[in-house]
Amino acid sequence: MSGFTFNTTPSIRMGAGLLDELGEMAAALCGKHVLLVTDPGMLATGIVERALASLEAAGVVAEVFSDVKADPPEAVVLAAVEAAKGQGGVIGLGGGSSIDVAKLAALLAGNGGTLAEAYGVHMAKGPRLPLIAVPTTAGTGSEVTPISIVTTGASEKMGVVSPLIIPDVALLDPELTRDLPAHVTAATGIDAMVHAIEAYASASANNNPVSRALACEALRLMGGALESAVNTPHDMEARGDMLLGSLLAGQAFANSPVAAVHALAYPIGGHFKVPHGLSNALVLPHVLRFNAVTAPNAYAELAPIAFPKLAGLGPQEAAAAFAQELADLSKRCGLPEGLSGVGITRDDLPLLARDAMNQTRLLVNNPREVTLADAQAIYEAAL
Repeated sequence: MSGFTFNTTPSIRMGAGLLDELGEMAAALCGKHVLLVTDPGMLATGIVERALASLEAAGVVAEVFSDVKADPPEAVVLAAVEAAKGQGGVIGLGGGSSIDVAKLAALLAGNGGTLAEAYGVHMAKGPRLPLIAVPTTAGTGSEVTPISIVTTGASEKMGVVSPLIIPDVALLDPELTRDLPAHVTAATGIDAMVHAIEAYASASANNNPVSRALACEALRLMGGALESAVNTPHDMEARGDMLLGSLLAGQAFANSPVAAVHALAYPIGGHFKVPHGLSNALVLPHVLRFNAVTAPNAYAELAPIAFPKLAGLGPQEAAAAFAQELADLSKRCGLPEGLSGVGITRDDLPLLARDAMNQTRLLVNNPREVTLADAQAIYEAAL
């Protein structure tokens, strides 16, 4: 067995109603003053109010930063950093964007450094402020990952990748996902499945047995739960399976990094403001079909775990069936079937392909080399 490194969140707590214990956790970890990072949509749900009530009951004074946007730009991150200065800790409450911003606010308010200095792999430096992540979607797994993605300029994305920004505590309360719109449940759920798939098949030298085991369990949970979570939103067993599956997939890809699906998804989100999970869903089956030409085995192994009816097939047949079943799952969950469904035309594809090739941090992990011509062909297949 090759050597590997596996890092994850030190404390994971999961349970229905656990948000009401946030105050006790924050008081123990952060002291009496915290910054709560969230987004405007969360303010209307009552979840932020519940979190603040728990904090107040524990004697914790919380300042709320609620200016997070999807695909957060640098200006939002820097504003959150300023708000975090002087606080004892940071809480990220919301989807992946809120948690990503909270990570960087805790890092940069703690070490006094700049965002530009932190971009890249292992460029961040400590110390950072104590950090609690409370996900309200079952998708990004950001509560257990060492990654924070920022939009730079008009559409380009850059990442801060460092174990320093893994949260100290991940608080998983499936009740917080119960009232998500169906399309958000679907897109974030497919996003989490992508994390597991790409982690398992990653060409990274750090692809490891722990990540692969977590990816398998994540797909087993989510393959059986996603449609129930979309169609029966108050099915708390399905909601719990999705939230746990998302976390396990996050742990997997945090250590065995993702590849071409994400590389091709990022330009879609950057240029056309398509949510990240949906961007992944739109290109997923087409990237898998491309990869399976030379590397079908990983997908063949995953196919019956996510979809038991695919058991007993040969490698190429199973890989092809897996890609098709994922495409069919997206369709059954009500997601658009192609790039044209989100306003992308054939004329846009050269730009997307050029931008995808800039995602070298991700493409190096793909099990099959992707050229510029390959990227454009994948987009054409996804149109």
